Amino acid sequence: MTSPTVSSRDLPHPVRDEIRLEGVLHALSDPMRLRIVRELAGVGGELSCSHFDLPVTKSTTTHHFRVLRESGVIRQVYRGTAKMNGLRREDLDELFPGLLDALLEAAARQVVRGG
Repeated sequence: MTSPTVSSRDLPHPVRDEIRLEGVLHALSDPMRLRIVRELAGVGGELSCSHFDLPVTKSTTTHHFRVLRESGVIRQVYRGTAKMNGLRREDLDELFPGLLDALLEAAARQVVRGG
């Protein structure tokens, strides 16, 4: 269910019950998207799209954020002219207990190994 007060700047997000494990795993299977999620998890709050310095084109960056939003991994909201991104940790932890922490820990170990 989406909010009844939808403006042209509101972005569609799945409600908690619509978030599927296969969608989350697909979203997190890409190194750039996993990098975004790791940064969001590290700050524990919101970051603007412009905060992320990804080695891909702007259109590819936009695609990565859309995949993360549509899979239910992040929530995107406009604050003024900035599009802010926040990890949907509470929803993911409720639906898939321990999954996000395990993936983030594995990704951190991989970075230490040089991958």
